[in-house]
Amino acid sequence: MMRFILLLGLLLSLSACASGPKPPASPQLPYDSWYVGLAAPRFMEVWVETVDVLDQRGLAFFRVSAGVAGYTRQPVGWHKGGGSMMPVKNVDLPQRIFLRWQSLVEPQAYLIRIPIPQWVRDEMVKPERVFCQGSKEWRDDYRKMITLGMAPGGIVKVWVGGACLDFKEVGRFQAEIEPLGPYRGKSNGQYIRIEPENKAYVEKHGIPYGSW
Repeated sequence: MMRFILLLGLLLSLSACASGPKPPASPQLPYDSWYVGLAAPRFMEVWVETVDVLDQRGLAFFRVSAGVAGYTRQPVGWHKGGGSMMPVKNVDLPQRIFLRWQSLVEPQAYLIRIPIPQWVRDEMVKPERVFCQGSKEWRDDYRKMITLGMAPGGIVKVWVGGACLDFKEVGRFQAEIEPLGPYRGKSNGQYIRIEPENKAYVEKHGIPYGSW
């Protein structure tokens, strides 16, 4: 009798496990990955501590990108899109993007939560026939690249575009100062060391606040 009770308990336990929460399905996208680009004005050096994503399924993904940014040709104003690109795999389209970075020319640490509108996600899965200058051929391309442009003062600009398609501006945002400082206090207030060329430019010309 005891053996029967134990067997029944085991079967019920296995049944409960089988009917438990299932892992989320893989994103149903027309490509293997979308991209996050990191950009900054020339000489306005930044170091990105983390880019985190809350996707449209409500799942959170941490540090999908980090590190150095790509730089524009001029310290004043912006180019549209581009930057240092990183593929984001097995993550659905973004609902929110969380960004924390160090503006090394100030220096100051910033953080921001950026809402991604539905029209951006619609653009990211809409194919567009375009002549690609790189390959010199017609192809179907997607705006599957989101660029985060960071400037001193905590200014963030966001674009969405594609390898062969133009970039559309998503918005201009104002980040908050990270009250704990760089690396949320884990570096004892020490910022990443600025490149000598960028330091010399800022010492000579200053920071063109208001141009971004």
